Amino acid sequence: MIRKTKNAPLVINLDGPAGNVFSLMNNAKRLAREIGYPFEKQNTICEKMMSGDYANAVRTFDKYFGEYVVLETTNEELLTGISPI
Repeated sequence: MIRKTKNAPLVINLDGPAGNVFSLMNNAKRLAREIGYPFEKQNTICEKMMSGDYANAVRTFDKYFGEYVVLETTNEELLTGISPI
């Protein structure tokens, strides 16, 4: 089947393999380049993602890329326990 491209946001399931921190960081680097962030900002985002635990990495990713990417999870801690950075 061939269909017209939709402008749907990228969806990342945090409960699956795409949700591990290394995959999130790779996505952050790729998205930062695609958005046109300068190299220094790309590095800053990754440094902020690495500066804490997994929840911090997810919060940081969402802060910078939330308008482009939907993060899905069944992890209640991530759903309710994430406060803004």
